[in-house]
Amino acid sequence: MVSQTDNSYNATSIKVLEGLEAVRLRPGMYIGSTSTRGLNHLVYEIVDNSVDEHLAGFCDQIGVTLEADGSCTVEDNGRGIPVGMHEKGVSAERVVLTTLHAGGKFDNKAYKTSGGLHGVGSSVVNALSSNLTITVKNGGFIYQDKYERGNPAMDLVGGLLPVIGKTRQTGTTINFMPDDEIFEKTRFKEDDIKSHLHETAYLNPNLTIIYNDKREGTKESITYHEPDGIVGFVGDMNKNNEAVTNVIYYKGESEGIQVEVAFQYINEFHEDVLGFCNDIYNAEGGSHITGFKTMFTQIVNQYARDLNILKDKDINFTGTDVRNGMTAIVSIKHPDPRFEGQTKTKLDNQDAARVVSKITGDEVTRYFDRNVDTLKAIIGCAEKAAKIRKNEEKAKVNILTKQKFSFDSNGKLANCESRDASKCEIFIVEGDSAGGSAKTARNRMFQAILPIRGKILNVEKASIDKILANAEIKTMINTFGCGFSEGYGNDFDITKLRYDKIVIMADADVDGAHISTLLMTLFYRFMPSLIFEGHVYVAMPPLYKVMPQGGRGQEEYLYDDAALEKYRKTHKDKFTLQRYKGLGEMDAQQLWETTLDPERRVMRRIEIDDARMASEMTELLMGNDVPPRKEFIHSHATDAEVDA
Repeated sequence: MVSQTDNSYNATSIKVLEGLEAVRLRPGMYIGSTSTRGLNHLVYEIVDNSVDEHLAGFCDQIGVTLEADGSCTVEDNGRGIPVGMHEKGVSAERVVLTTLHAGGKFDNKAYKTSGGLHGVGSSVVNALSSNLTITVKNGGFIYQDKYERGNPAMDLVGGLLPVIGKTRQTGTTINFMPDDEIFEKTRFKEDDIKSHLHETAYLNPNLTIIYNDKREGTKESITYHEPDGIVGFVGDMNKNNEAVTNVIYYKGESEGIQVEVAFQYINEFHEDVLGFCNDIYNAEGGSHITGFKTMFTQIVNQYARDLNILKDKDINFTGTDVRNGMTAIVSIKHPDPRFEGQTKTKLDNQDAARVVSKITGDEVTRYFDRNVDTLKAIIGCAEKAAKIRKNEEKAKVNILTKQKFSFDSNGKLANCESRDASKCEIFIVEGDSAGGSAKTARNRMFQAILPIRGKILNVEKASIDKILANAEIKTMINTFGCGFSEGYGNDFDITKLRYDKIVIMADADVDGAHISTLLMTLFYRFMPSLIFEGHVYVAMPPLYKVMPQGGRGQEEYLYDDAALEKYRKTHKDKFTLQRYKGLGEMDAQQLWETTLDPERRVMRRIEIDDARMASEMTELLMGNDVPPRKEFIHSHATDAEVDA
């Protein structure tokens, strides 16, 4: 028997989203998020289109300007978007700007390689901008078109763009204003954009990128031109480290795929291997990285045996042993790349793995045959890593097995009842007082509470044995269930994670911020997949509670000083203000309402857009080198939000 409620699903329930409506309704599907990361991605999409013109051989200069009014302008001297009549009865430019999956990227005659794989870049930016103006220089004339939230703002005569001038130049200029109805913030983050543009210049040694910031307080002009290419890229990444080898570079082409690799070893116990396909940074790597790592490990192990450094009874070095101290850039140009998602975080082409492996095998073998001293230095790094790894494994056995995970076994963890990891979340809370309130306030079915005492060890400065001996870190390792030392050992398995959300819940003061930073450093250095796969959050407890006097309104929680200032302007009646100095000052009901209730709470998910910058900032701010940290803090002091 079918109920009346079931009958409500009929033909009228099927919705068809016309034009760019789908992008505005679900922007995260196209740009990852509506946070600052997604906002900056708009710039990258337009820049990537200009870079594709460079790769095709028709552009050698790109200008990126953050305008004083908050908009962004990207200009190139490429061929200019076609403006002639399309078979759809309108200018080809308008088809490109208003139709998903429309563009020259699907025609190998127009672009042999392209970063803008899906043909949605320009149209998505158009859809997510309150207004966009495009100016095209093509065929001796200057054309212009305008849009508002993805919709044409100009009527075309005969379907063709109006001519606004004459020129001998060619190229495309796009100015767009991010839509404040879509994005949480509409101010571009200049550091991330500059890093992206600098990377692009390294990957394209014949390209010049001119960056200008005309906004108040951040006015700046930089020209990026890197004729040394990825060799300079690697050298720049290692400029503050002790080098073990020179930068080693090779390139090759097979099956229509071009491969460029540069790597160098430094005297540090970590690896940094970055992958790019058609100039797009692949944060999660992919097949090209797999091909490089697998073949490089095989080569080093074979040479280690040929040189009798590895004996018959010895097991091979692991991949992480071999890459100990390595900084590498693997950049390929692929005629038909397949990525996982529009934001292109992971390359999926298996032919890329095959080609990179083949070229690496040929070129690295040729280099090592001619540079035995360098080879021995690299094997030395692997030997050192293997020794440390074995000591790690012993330390883990001796330390971690003494504290087996069991619910409430250590008297600190208050676990949840559910064992469905996809529904469970754990809150890491500093202090017994806040921990006690949280345990009372939580939903026991799916929320676990793990109190920690004070500030954990700064893992950026500590040795592995001290890290593993730290009581709070041991507790977290056992509680999460997925292991430790990702990238340095073999026991990390993200599929064993017991909680979908790991929430750092600290006081909204300097000490709370320090605790959050120490925890994020631990996760980033030793369990980075927790962050890359979106499991780490920071709770945002309110700073204030306002209580109107005389029953003239509802009590409200305010999360920052800006919200308080807005409340003062919009509420003229008297009110009582309560300032929360710490989570421990809230009772269980208040903590549930403000910080734990999934329906009402505010949380920030920790994301990494630029792995190179994240690694550099972690080392700078949490490492041993004090002068650069002081310089950074001094130069960025005006960026801080000071709690008065």
